[in-house]
Amino acid sequence: MRQLTHEERMLVNSEVSRKGKNMLLSYVLLIFLGTLGIHRFYLGKTGSAITQLVLTILGWMTAIFLVGFLLIAVVGIWLLIDLFLVPGMVESSNKELEEQVIASL
Repeated sequence: MRQLTHEERMLVNSEVSRKGKNMLLSYVLLIFLGTLGIHRFYLGKTGSAITQLVLTILGWMTAIFLVGFLLIAVVGIWLLIDLFLVPGMVESSNKELEEQVIASL
């Protein structure tokens, strides 16, 4: 980034702010749709998002047998951990985008 001209840096910053991931939106998705893994889909973590979605669906489907509550509890603990992981995931995603924009210059 240091070898870039001022104009190129401005272009990179504008592309990252335009296409990059938003921290507030990530937290809103986590809080309201977290059990479905929507925040992870948004951040590009598709594999773990599908896992959260499947665990939640299986949990609710088997809740009548009481086994499902264990799965739902696992997802709940995972979401609590994600509260602390989201800033790093957003930063990582935006850093990747920045590197892609720099490479395309």
